[in-house]
Amino acid sequence: MGDSPGEALAAGGEVARLVEQAKELQEAAASLISRTSREEDALRQRVASLDSRINSLRTSKHDDKLEEELVRARYVLSEGDAAAFLPSKSHGRFLRMFLGPINVRANRKDVQLKVKEEYNNFRDRTSYLFLFLPSLLLVLRSRIWEGCLPALPVQLYQAWLLYLYTGLALRENILRVNGSDIRPWWIKHHYCAMTMALISLTWETGRGPDCAQKQKGVELFLKWAIMQGVAMILQNRYQRQRLYTRIALGKARRMDVVWGETAGVEGQLLLLCPILFILQGFEAYVGVLLLKIALAGFSSDWQVITCGILLIIMAVGNFANTVQTLVTKSKVKAKIKKGKSRQELNNGSGDKSL
Repeated sequence: MGDSPGEALAAGGEVARLVEQAKELQEAAASLISRTSREEDALRQRVASLDSRINSLRTSKHDDKLEEELVRARYVLSEGDAAAFLPSKSHGRFLRMFLGPINVRANRKDVQLKVKEEYNNFRDRTSYLFLFLPSLLLVLRSRIWEGCLPALPVQLYQAWLLYLYTGLALRENILRVNGSDIRPWWIKHHYCAMTMALISLTWETGRGPDCAQKQKGVELFLKWAIMQGVAMILQNRYQRQRLYTRIALGKARRMDVVWGETAGVEGQLLLLCPILFILQGFEAYVGVLLLKIALAGFSSDWQVITCGILLIIMAVGNFANTVQTLVTKSKVKAKIKKGKSRQELNNGSGDKSL
């Protein structure tokens, strides 16, 4: 049975009302978006103008008290909700290559902090694997594989390294867009490591009569990776605690992260710096050894030569950034000590005048 004419007319009227309500909601939403966009643009201009003014004043010479107030103003601007309206850094080719023209900048601070926390969790998880996997390969090599690594386990390990460094590079680029202070070299270091892991996947490491000689570079690289894993765990544990303290004191921003080549407080400097310098020296040694193996004719594959060059480049870059970090820390300590001496001198002069 069909609907009666009255029921059909009522249904038609209901549908017409629903269509009209949908149009009204669409117009209201469009009006709200347009109004919000205008207000955001105005607020963005005010924030950019204030940030430019603060930076301009900081380039001029002021006494310590005024400089401290300017630092505090910049900290409030960059750490509050207004930070979402600061000019963002370019996404860069790497992000566009993997993600396309997608905006990865979060407008809310709590979302940005979740991105940073996920990055820290990823580093924590992978640092233990970074230590465990090469240790396992070396143990199996000596006890089961009779001193000669099969190709498949090594390639699986290199594939995992490619995943690791790609994941780190993606996360660090996203953090940089959201206002983190990651040094450009640290991201470039991961680009080099990605390239080396990708090349190593095509590196022939199968068994043969001169297997031990050909795999000498692989063996040393695995030993270096074990040392790197230990250093990563130490950095994640000690330096992050120091970073949280600096954030609480207002000396670092909440989006800042632990750099791979930095060192922490003075006690940690004595522990981490020797480890980092030994790692960098050993990394360069492995690179030179690979070049020697290629020149001696044991393995003239282009993969050996390229990986050797990349290891040397990474070692030199890491060493330069470690030294730069130590110099920066020394300058900051000297500036703080100078400020304290000046304050004590002023206090002494004030006491004499009384």
